[in-house]
Amino acid sequence: MLQSTLTSMLTVFPFKIKTRNYSNTIITAITNFAQSVRHNASTENMLLQQHNPTSAYVHLPFCRKRCHYCDFPIVALGLSSPHGDEDEDDPRIVNYIDYLCREIKATSVPSNYNKSPMETVFFGGGTPSLVPPRLVSLVLETLDAKFGVCSDAEISIEMDPGTFDVKKLKDLMNLGVNRVSLGVQAFQEELLKSCGRAHGVREIHEAIDIVGSCGVENWSVDLISSLPHQKSHMWEESLTLTIQAKPTHVSVYDLQVEQDTKFGSLYTAGEFPLPCENQSADFYRMASEMLRDAGYEHYEISSYCKSGYQCKHNYTYWINKPFYAFGLGSASYLNGLRFSRPRRLKDYKDYVQNLENGLVNCFQDSKVDAQDIAMDVVMLSLRTARGLDMKSFGKAFGSSTLLSVCEVYKPHIESGHVVCLDEQRREIAAEEFSSLLSEGNKINEVLAYIRLSDPDGFLLSNELISLAFNVLAP
Repeated sequence: MLQSTLTSMLTVFPFKIKTRNYSNTIITAITNFAQSVRHNASTENMLLQQHNPTSAYVHLPFCRKRCHYCDFPIVALGLSSPHGDEDEDDPRIVNYIDYLCREIKATSVPSNYNKSPMETVFFGGGTPSLVPPRLVSLVLETLDAKFGVCSDAEISIEMDPGTFDVKKLKDLMNLGVNRVSLGVQAFQEELLKSCGRAHGVREIHEAIDIVGSCGVENWSVDLISSLPHQKSHMWEESLTLTIQAKPTHVSVYDLQVEQDTKFGSLYTAGEFPLPCENQSADFYRMASEMLRDAGYEHYEISSYCKSGYQCKHNYTYWINKPFYAFGLGSASYLNGLRFSRPRRLKDYKDYVQNLENGLVNCFQDSKVDAQDIAMDVVMLSLRTARGLDMKSFGKAFGSSTLLSVCEVYKPHIESGHVVCLDEQRREIAAEEFSSLLSEGNKINEVLAYIRLSDPDGFLLSNELISLAFNVLAP
């Protein structure tokens, strides 16, 4: 069973990915597996130079207060002045934005990449909507001066109910922000209070009205399941109200109790008042069924969208494309390496100073093992409905590796947790798959993708991805 997680993956991905995700053991394994098999340099170069980075994650760490489940790198500002309408900006925000812009300016473009304009920018946090638009503008101007920003770039910002009004949202839209991710989390007052959220249900409805009145076409709602004392009827109500609000995108995340949080001192995963594993799985199945019935495509393990409204920025991660990241605790992915910035504010400021002085080289000794890249590709691809492109995988890592992955998934194809598809994305029956596999190279000709079934395969993603890891790094 997929363990309940609401894990900050800022050490692996640079965005607030509070998701039903892979265990920390699996994530760590990407970089810690024994490097017993190395491919030649030409293979590594082929894998690393397919794309120029055209996405940037920007971490704005400010929150009114720390939620009880949160272990992200944040700066708590207090509950006053949520809209940032004061004549003078908060000096803590001003100072951070200065360091952030300095980091962007001092960042070098790897020599093997061409300088390409940004096609996506994602402001995550924290609560980025606490930052005044004039300071968000400084960051966008700095990015544009350094890399360029496409005129039609997807520019996303996370916003919490109660932290913005019509004026602030319109000001952000005038800067080019064209996608909003609204941190609702739950529609029940008691659940919001138990999580330590700074907003209530009234602020949620006000925020939804503001997004609608401002004409934001592309917007998402974030929900969290498996909260303390959360019942099935509560989760159903949150999903129903979300569907009625008609966002173009919905993200459904499942709680993990992190050790260094208030929840970590109060609760144990799977024990009352938290739901047990079976209840958490039922929440996940309910979300998948209700959202798909409402016309949302379940395109990624925790992400649903109306047709044409996938989050372009996040899809950069799922296809393992390189990207920049800036700010406290964020992690970039360049030259096949994930480089994490410090999570403590003082250390981050020291890092920026050292970067400006030429004392930081994110690409020094950047030897990348093809084995590590293969595990990245498998883990990220199997998060998506598209699945793992087996033909590309075979070309990059060899037919023997492809066959080994097929062998390990054979029982799970028979059980229906793993689905095989041909180039037209027609399903290959388990019997046909077994026959093709027994003929060796025949499987290479017919099999185009493998993916996890929805929802039951996604629910076993930890275990299924671990199986592939054991093949790739025995």
